[in-house]
Amino acid sequence: MPSAQSLSEADRRLVASWAADCAERVLALFEAEAPDDDRPRNAIARARAFARGELDAADEIRRRFVAGRAAHAASSPAAVAAARAAAQAAGVAHMGAHALGAAAYAAKAVGLAQPHRPEAVRDEITWQLERMSEPMRSALRQLPPLGEDPSGPLGSGLLATGILGSTIRELQASIGAASQPAADQ
Repeated sequence: MPSAQSLSEADRRLVASWAADCAERVLALFEAEAPDDDRPRNAIARARAFARGELDAADEIRRRFVAGRAAHAASSPAAVAAARAAAQAAGVAHMGAHALGAAAYAAKAVGLAQPHRPEAVRDEITWQLERMSEPMRSALRQLPPLGEDPSGPLGSGLLATGILGSTIRELQASIGAASQPAADQ
């Protein structure tokens, strides 16, 4: 049985472009430290190509870890978070929940890059929500609330903690993600 975090392929294609937008906003943080490492940029381009239907899910599933390895080429926490945002965007072909991971890592990167601006993370989340179409919101509403389903990135792991967790919770609350089982609504 597929994970509730997977989403249909059509919905993954829909949210992949938003995830790529989120990751691309912070790409310069990574490229400033590793200008010759094109793995995150390629991951974002692949996420966009997947969204357009130009790449199939099976090939992208096999390649989803490439951009994540680029995080080791960066030294600042902001650049590492930017590389991870790109990796999460590329992971949407595999599992739709990675779209929220891309947004969360992008918000984290912004916050780390601008520690003198306490509102930086909030501003990034606002930007992300403003670029989310209603069909994207509808697709992301299908995902289980963070921490309730252990079978994917929205389980109790890294995305559920710290700034990543608070960002995903805020995104899910803002889009109206279900916080109760469907029978209770």
